[in-house]
Amino acid sequence: MNVFSEIRGLVLDALAQMQSEGALPEGLSFDNVAVEPPRDAAHGDMATNAAMVLAKPAKMKPRDIADVLAGKLAADDRITSAEVAGPGFLNLRLAPSVWQSVLAAVLEKGTDFGRSTMGHGQKVNVEYVSANPTGPLHVGHTRGAVFGDALASLLAYSGHDVTREYYINDGGAQVDVLARSAYERYREANGLSPEIAEGLYPGDYLIPIGEALKEKYGDSLIDKPESEWLEELRNFATDAMMDLIRADLKALGVEMDVFFSEKSLYGTGRIEAALQSLTEKGLIYEGVLEPPKGKKPEDWEPREQTLFKSTEHGDDVDRPVKKSDGSWTYFAPDIAYHYDKVTRGFDALIDVFGADHGGYVKRMKAAVSALSDGKVPLDIKLTQLVKLWKNGEPFKMSKRAGNFVTLRDVVDQVGPDVTRFVMLTRKNDAPLDFDFDKVLEQSRENPVFYVQYAHARVMSVLRRAAEAEIATDDATLKGADLSKIDHASELTVAKKLAEWPRLVEIAARTNEPHRVAFYLYELAGDFHALWNKGNDEMSLRFIQDGDVATSQSKIALARAVSVVISAGLGILGVTPAQEMR
Repeated sequence: MNVFSEIRGLVLDALAQMQSEGALPEGLSFDNVAVEPPRDAAHGDMATNAAMVLAKPAKMKPRDIADVLAGKLAADDRITSAEVAGPGFLNLRLAPSVWQSVLAAVLEKGTDFGRSTMGHGQKVNVEYVSANPTGPLHVGHTRGAVFGDALASLLAYSGHDVTREYYINDGGAQVDVLARSAYERYREANGLSPEIAEGLYPGDYLIPIGEALKEKYGDSLIDKPESEWLEELRNFATDAMMDLIRADLKALGVEMDVFFSEKSLYGTGRIEAALQSLTEKGLIYEGVLEPPKGKKPEDWEPREQTLFKSTEHGDDVDRPVKKSDGSWTYFAPDIAYHYDKVTRGFDALIDVFGADHGGYVKRMKAAVSALSDGKVPLDIKLTQLVKLWKNGEPFKMSKRAGNFVTLRDVVDQVGPDVTRFVMLTRKNDAPLDFDFDKVLEQSRENPVFYVQYAHARVMSVLRRAAEAEIATDDATLKGADLSKIDHASELTVAKKLAEWPRLVEIAARTNEPHRVAFYLYELAGDFHALWNKGNDEMSLRFIQDGDVATSQSKIALARAVSVVISAGLGILGVTPAQEMR
């Protein structure tokens, strides 16, 4: 049940009637007619821009359209008033029965209330985290992991067929560095002093890998030339790091459908096939790039390279895919990887990158546009930096990691639920302060607590009702006399619940799961306000002594709040609290 869609349907029917009566010309498009909450709640429950968007194509004054439309809408039982405002906006007030019916719909559908079919089963690939397999995940990866996972859940909830994917960057020079670093820990396990030279990974997390290597090889690799152990240790260490990363993700509640290895693209013809596809489209050529803008690097020199005409698909400059020495650039396997996604039949692609990958956005979008002939959209979401605080000071780096704070450091401090919710309290492209003290506070300023407290309060109402032998199963509550929910504060909560289906579709359409967290905070605020009023007005309390029927109608409202909070937290990957301790 989407009340906004229903009222928009009512508006469209009225406009069609106006056309049949000659009050509007035929052939108008109603695509841009919207029904949404007014900016100021004092103006009404909903507002429509119908008269404003139709005035120019109809060659009429907006108010003339709005006046006629208002009369037709006011004739419907669901509309208590339709008032023209300003140049032609139409503000609507809805009957209490509309909001009361929302409660019944929530109790009937449960956490499926708000679930949408707008995705029409569209196949969407969401790639996120994709950290180099050279160490444990750090706090920056944590934000990307939470954002990507919540986005995938949101898209699935809105009717998309979602694949969660991790791209293992195991084809570059960094895995050779990992192997050399692991070898030093292997030497250490054999009683020798490790030589952690500059450029190697210093973290203690490699000590267990060194011990595992000793268990497997004994001291047989000591003093062997690098050429005899590098590839073996590279594979061994990469596998061990991916086991560590999978465990980190599991601790955060993240599970991937696909782990795709970059290494699988090399020596298999897959990079060549992707570039051949671009060659056949006339988008690969041999050329010399212009020097970089600004101060020219001292080692820059004009040289012929194999280039991709990315400028033909929206990029600022063409991009090299093969160096003058014949080796691939970093961009080439990325093209091949996305070509693989396109050939797997995805209808849309989403990549979640860290803030440091901003310069990669245009070239990657150009590549996907070219590879798919513009048929497969790619949305790239950048997650900005996270600043950690504790005791009023920046949180120090992890000795285990060597030079950064790990995902496990964060989860061990506050738990996965708090970690996930807080990471979504800002839009992905805005910096985020994560204060370990504040995220555990029991106050309104802590959105995690505020939302969980609302759910826990509902659970306490249900427990008290059970003690009073009041039936509170959803079937019984759905059949309660919901017309008793008529106080302004109660209707405010019901109206907020009615926004949930619309919010889901907006968040999914914009790929912005933070909207869910914001909505839950607002819903919790309306519920807490009602609860607090009940402290002064006994008629607003959820359990009315000696009046089972009225109690059940009010408990139905509270239960509906818990259902929607559970649905929203489910999208965010957070477990609803049954009680607060």
